[in-house]
Amino acid sequence: MTDADDAVRAAETTGEPHILYVHFGAAPHPRAAHRAPHEGRYEELLALLTDITPLVQALPPDAALADVRGALRYFGRSAAELAQLVRLRALARHGTDCTVGVAASPLLARMAAQAGEPGRIRQVRPEEAAGFLDRRPVAALHGVGPATARTLCAYGLDSVGRVAAAPPATLQRILGAAQGRRLHERARGIDPTPVTPTAPARSAGAEHRFERDELDPVRRRSALLTLADDLGFRMRAEGQVARALSLTVRYADRSATTRTRALAEPTAHTPALAAAAYALHDALGLQRARVRGVALRAEELTAAELASRQLSFDVRDEKARRAEAAGDRARRRFGAAAARPAGSAPPRAA
Repeated sequence: MTDADDAVRAAETTGEPHILYVHFGAAPHPRAAHRAPHEGRYEELLALLTDITPLVQALPPDAALADVRGALRYFGRSAAELAQLVRLRALARHGTDCTVGVAASPLLARMAAQAGEPGRIRQVRPEEAAGFLDRRPVAALHGVGPATARTLCAYGLDSVGRVAAAPPATLQRILGAAQGRRLHERARGIDPTPVTPTAPARSAGAEHRFERDELDPVRRRSALLTLADDLGFRMRAEGQVARALSLTVRYADRSATTRTRALAEPTAHTPALAAAAYALHDALGLQRARVRGVALRAEELTAAELASRQLSFDVRDEKARRAEAAGDRARRRFGAAAARPAGSAPPRAA
């Protein structure tokens, strides 16, 4: 029996690595600058994974999860060798490099990709998981946002190892029962989430390119308001809402930074979209960055009638929504320029 056969048998019968987290591009970390693959090429890159396994979960705009457990014996290769095959095919067919994390769970595979060097394959075996997680900052855990990380750090829980060593009851008192229990499991590398085959989630985008490299944050925010208003109007016209919003900032050196944030609730309300866009922009801390353009993308679109909405007793919010509906009617009748938010920049096509 060959070494590859041994790896296949081990993965089939134990918790050996069989999950791939593939980032199509040079930088897997959401805060890193990179060029995302061309939007029209994303489905072609996903096809490289579906050629190997049908269990592929799209993570737009530039990543995917794949469960290759059933493909190990068919190809006679280990999970790390299949990751190398994906990377070589992406380079040969599309000129796109990949960063791949290989592990026994989606959580560890994602973290392995984000911890390794761009354009490399990093594998975390079960016996290495505790040591890999121990010194990682708590913010590196998938699902731990900046606010949660700050809360945990205030209690001295600034590393994954310290969170794993903390009593579950302590975490539940700090974060609540469900979130505390889930965080404790993730800190120990436990992630039972299955890879669910999905097509790329529907999305809609808009982009604004400045006439010259823009240093003024006020003008950038004005452009973001215009883009948020454009996306909101289009979604409301089509009866859709977004569950997440992505911001891409393009710089003078042709690099780009992309950040994504889940929305508090599915929405197509322009003020909510603009607030999320501002928060993403401010979190980048661009200061004197020379910005060539900004783009917003509404992610995970779904039908508005299928989405739940938190009831509001805020009179101002209800007035804003009625004014928004009136503005939409004016636009449909007199054109897109008939009603726009104060402070928005002239719109430009994506």
